[in-house]
Amino acid sequence: MLELYIVIGILLVFILFTVYRYFKQKKILKQLSEEEFRNGYRKAQLIDVREPNEFDGGHILGGARNIPLTQMKQRLTELRKDKPVYLYCQNGSRSMRAALLLHKNGYQDLYNLSGGFKKWSGKIKKTKKMDY
Repeated sequence: MLELYIVIGILLVFILFTVYRYFKQKKILKQLSEEEFRNGYRKAQLIDVREPNEFDGGHILGGARNIPLTQMKQRLTELRKDKPVYLYCQNGSRSMRAALLLHKNGYQDLYNLSGGFKKWSGKIKKTKKMDY
């Protein structure tokens, strides 16, 4: 019986943490439609948080920089705090995690492409394939 209470307690903590994180993300990261994203990203820092092989396979044309989520903490100095940061990944989950990290480090103007790169219908650029 004690094991059941422990499992229920752990499950409850997990659910509460997930709900808290969801609402925190919604507060710090503004979701933008493709049109809204397209209208603002040229005046901002456009960051693709996918891995390099995904970036090379195709990314948003117009100055997208590849800073993978796995390297974000080490590369924070590459981003300016005084300019908006437009984030995207494949479907939106990695860019949300990147936004949490950025917000924790003092970045305020954070935007995300709703639906991620897979929903992008604008122009893309592919880079020469490298061996990974």
